[in-house]
Amino acid sequence: MSTIKSRCVLLGQYIAEHDATVRDTAAVFGVSKSTVHKDVTEKLSKEAPSLYSSVAAVLEKNKAERHLRGGAATKLKYELKKLSSPVDKKGEHDGGVLP
Repeated sequence: MSTIKSRCVLLGQYIAEHDATVRDTAAVFGVSKSTVHKDVTEKLSKEAPSLYSSVAAVLEKNKAERHLRGGAATKLKYELKKLSSPVDKKGEHDGGVLP
C-alpha cells in the first residue's frame, strides 16, 4: 500500500469509526453504494485484513438491524401522511380529493 491511503481503507475506517451503514458512507464519500460495498468486502480484505474484520462486524450488525430501520421509516411515513390528511372529527374526509 502506498503512502496515500486507498479508497477501500478510507471507507473501511469511516465505517468502523462511525458505525456507519453502506448508504451513509456512500453519501459522505460521494460514491455509489455498490462501490462502497465492493471496496469494503472484496478489496479491503486484501489491503487491511485487521480493518476488514472490524468492518465486517459493523456490516453484519447493520444487516441484522435493517428490518427495524425499515419498519421505523414506514411507520413514520404513514404517521406523517395521517397528519397531513384533511380529516374531520368524525374521521371523514372534507369532501375534497385525497392527496
